[in-house]
Amino acid sequence: MRDHDSATAPGSIAVRTPESQPALGSTPAAEDSPGSPSSSPSGAPSATAAPSGRGPRTTPVAARGTLLAALGVAAFSLTFPATAWALEGMSPWTVVMLRSVLATALAGGALVWCRVPVPERRHWAGIAVVAGGVVLGFPLLTTVALQTSTTSHAAVVVGLLPLTTAACSAVRTGARPSRTFWIAAVVGAAVVIGFAIQQSGGAPSRGDLYLFAALLVCAAGYTEGGRLARHMPGWQVMGWALVLALPVTAAGTAVALSAEPLHLTAHAVGGLLWLAVGSTFLGMVVWYRGMATIGVSKASQLQLAQPLLTLVWSVVLLGEHLPPAAPVAAVAVLACIAVTQRTRG
Repeated sequence: MRDHDSATAPGSIAVRTPESQPALGSTPAAEDSPGSPSSSPSGAPSATAAPSGRGPRTTPVAARGTLLAALGVAAFSLTFPATAWALEGMSPWTVVMLRSVLATALAGGALVWCRVPVPERRHWAGIAVVAGGVVLGFPLLTTVALQTSTTSHAAVVVGLLPLTTAACSAVRTGARPSRTFWIAAVVGAAVVIGFAIQQSGGAPSRGDLYLFAALLVCAAGYTEGGRLARHMPGWQVMGWALVLALPVTAAGTAVALSAEPLHLTAHAVGGLLWLAVGSTFLGMVVWYRGMATIGVSKASQLQLAQPLLTLVWSVVLLGEHLPPAAPVAAVAVLACIAVTQRTRG
């Protein structure tokens, strides 16, 4: 009321009006600023205004994130065929440890060249999960499984990975998926388990157990990696995870090379190089960046195409003959996970 009265005072109009106008003009500016940390009341209007301001940018950003994640899926689809090639000339332990050491040399060199600072202490627990799940756990478990399983069989079992990752992300973030999501999840799991049992003669094989364990550790690594990629670039997430695992992988490589035979055929070298450069580093770089852009759950569903792509590669590169149930099971899993993605959307 006093301000209103002062506006009618003849002596104060000329003095106070110029000073008061910037103050009035600064209020909308504070509300329009999406990054203003000062007052929560001004944050509420800005939250409603921000989507309209960012609307034109949403589609290109989402498209770029989808493209990056899809490139990661394309790289991962070659992992099993490349592993089968590498196993032609070296043992599973040599393949797993040596691929990680080679990828660490590439990632570590990039970290040093770019002078990347050491991550904050609060991020190291998540980096350890990525190292344990993606650098060590998944490669080791799947490589051992491929000694007794074909790549087409493993591809269908690992086709449950998108669903496992989405569920792990829901648990990690506290989200509550709908009932339809869980119905589709159970049906998809039943299809995968049924296929594995049918192909193994009525009981899960040891290779299937390794593959199911690989699903769990990889889903945890993907979830943490996608979360960390919101705080640092995806290539740094994978780079530091590789560096953290280096004491284990370096020691394992030394032991494996000294104790196990090594036959450097063209297939073995080519498969190992792809595992190190394509699957372990470059594929993970674009994958984590894509997850950070469009979200872990949505990006994970792009892996729906991975089993089908791997089935194609197993025929083209390895000359495998697909069992009739493999494409059927892969399509059934794809349909179930597509339902989960639709319910989450």
